Amino acid sequence: MTGVRTKVNRVLLTLTGLLLVVAGGATLAVGLGVKPPSWWIYDDRHEVLLTEANRTRWRDEGWWWPVVIAVLAVLLLLALWWLSAELRRHRLAALAVDTGDGDGAEVRGRAVEDALGDEAERLPGVDRARVLLRGRRDSPEVRAGLRLEPAAGPRETLERLVGQGLRNARGSLGRDELPAEVVLKAARHKAERVS
Repeated sequence: MTGVRTKVNRVLLTLTGLLLVVAGGATLAVGLGVKPPSWWIYDDRHEVLLTEANRTRWRDEGWWWPVVIAVLAVLLLLALWWLSAELRRHRLAALAVDTGDGDGAEVRGRAVEDALGDEAERLPGVDRARVLLRGRRDSPEVRAGLRLEPAAGPRETLERLVGQGLRNARGSLGRDELPAEVVLKAARHKAERVS
């Protein structure tokens, strides 16, 4: 469900952005002298978007400008909230754990991330590890980024992580499956001088 919602949000953001770019570009083109199609809002480069009568219609009303500014501020805040929600990493706050007694328990997602990260950093050849839990409470997914030391073997490190760290996490959380995406990067090291 989270993936579908993210895709819908991104499609809506893309369509909104494209609509604004097309409308702005078309308005700019007409202003620069391009002949617009017959169905366009206005058809002359000297024509204004808002006539003087439209601009001054509510000028004498005391409520007009505060309402306009408030509506624009709310629209701006909603757009910024939407953008920040798209850019923010969706992190799992808590995981549901089956305790076997029918009640279940809840484990903080950050605690699981820290435990997995610490265990990954203790693996031979791992310089640094970052772990992020995503998904839903009842079906979490692990995203791990490991920075490997120059002499570390990626295959061996990945096998150890899956065989040790993820197996321990599955056992602790009482899960048969714990899907993981692991990104391996090599740590930068100084070039050695050969003489």
